Amino acid sequence: MARKKNNSETNGEDLTDFLVDSLNKKFSKVQNQTVYFLDGGSDSPTDVREWVSTGSPNLDLAIANRPDGGLPVGKIVEITGMEQSGKSLLAAHVIANTQKKGGVAVYIDTESALDSRFLKAIGVDVEKMLYIPLETVEDVFEAMEDLIVKIREKNKDKLVSIVVDSVAAATTKIEEAADYEKDGYATAKSIIMSKGMRKITNLIGKQRILCVFTNQLRQKLNAMPFGDQYTTSGGKALQFHASVRLRLKGVGKIKDKVHGVEEVVGQEVEASVVKNRLGPPNRKVRYSVYYDSGIDAANGMLKALKAYKIVKQAGPTAQYVDEETGEVISFYAKDFKQLLEDRPELHDQLYQKFCEKYIMKYSHEKEDQERDPDDVIIDEGND
Repeated sequence: MARKKNNSETNGEDLTDFLVDSLNKKFSKVQNQTVYFLDGGSDSPTDVREWVSTGSPNLDLAIANRPDGGLPVGKIVEITGMEQSGKSLLAAHVIANTQKKGGVAVYIDTESALDSRFLKAIGVDVEKMLYIPLETVEDVFEAMEDLIVKIREKNKDKLVSIVVDSVAAATTKIEEAADYEKDGYATAKSIIMSKGMRKITNLIGKQRILCVFTNQLRQKLNAMPFGDQYTTSGGKALQFHASVRLRLKGVGKIKDKVHGVEEVVGQEVEASVVKNRLGPPNRKVRYSVYYDSGIDAANGMLKALKAYKIVKQAGPTAQYVDEETGEVISFYAKDFKQLLEDRPELHDQLYQKFCEKYIMKYSHEKEDQERDPDDVIIDEGND
C-alpha cells in the first residue's frame, strides 16, 4: 500500500514544482532549461555521459572511477608536468581516440613542435586532424570559441576534442609587441586566461566537447618544505575551471637492444590525478611509453593485475586461473598484448576483475561501511 503523503510533503512538492516552472520561464530566452534535478531524469550541465580514453586503461579508470572511462567530455582537463614528461604524447592519444570514436580532433599548437610521423605511429589520422599553430592566448580562445560555434551550427551532436599545447608557450598580444626588458608583474596572461575560462566552461557544459590544455610546471619560489614545490603558467583560472588535473613525471628509462646495441627506447611515466571532480583525487598510475609507438596499454594493465594478485607470477611466466572453467592460462609478459587480442573474452574478464578491485565505492554503495581507524595513515607530505 502506498504511503499517504502528509500536507507538509505535498505543499513542499508544490512549491518545488512552482519554483522550477518560474525559473525556467524567467530564463527561457537564454536557455531552454535552467533548473534540473540530479536524479538522471534529464541531462544537466554537470552530467558526464561520455569519455575519451587517454590510451592507458589504468589512468582512464583512475580518472573516471568507472569502467571504460578516460577524460570527461563536456569538461576542461589540464595536463601538467616538467619537460619530457609525456604531456604532448598523452594529448596526442586523446586526439587518436577521439577520431576512433568518429569525432573531430583539433590540435592548437603554440610551441611549433608537433611531429606528424609520431602522430601516425600512435594512430592519429593526420589528414583529418585540424592543426592550428597560434601564438597568443587571445587568438587561442578566439579560435576555440569560433570552432565550437561553427561545429555546433553544422552538427550539434558531433564529438569534438580540442587540445591546446601548451599554455606556458602562449604569449599575449601586449607581450608580443613589447621588447625583451623585464616587465615587472606580467599579469596580462592571467587576466586573459580568467576571462577565457569563464566563457569556455559554460560554452562546452552541455556539449560533446572536450578541452585539454597542457601546461609546464615551474619551481614555486619560497615554497614550504612539505608543500607543493611547483606551480603552472597562466595564473589560477585554469586550475579552478579544470574538472581534472593530471601531473606527469618521468620515473625511469626503458632500455632495449636495437641492432645489438643497448639504447633508451622509452620511459616509465607516473601520472598523478591531483584534482578530480568525477572521482577520487590523489591517485597515481604508472604506464610505459615507447618512443616509436606511444603508451603500452597492455603492459600497464598486466602490472595492475599482478599488483591485485589477479594474475600471479610463476617463475618466468605469469598465470591466470579462469574461475568458471578452471583453465590455467600461462604466458610470458611480452606475449600478453597478443593474448588479449586473440582472446577478447579473456580481456573482458580480466578488465572486469581489475575494475572490481580498483573502483572506489561511495558509502551508500557499500555493504560494509565500517573503516578500521587502525588502518588509516595520515601522510602529511606532498610530492
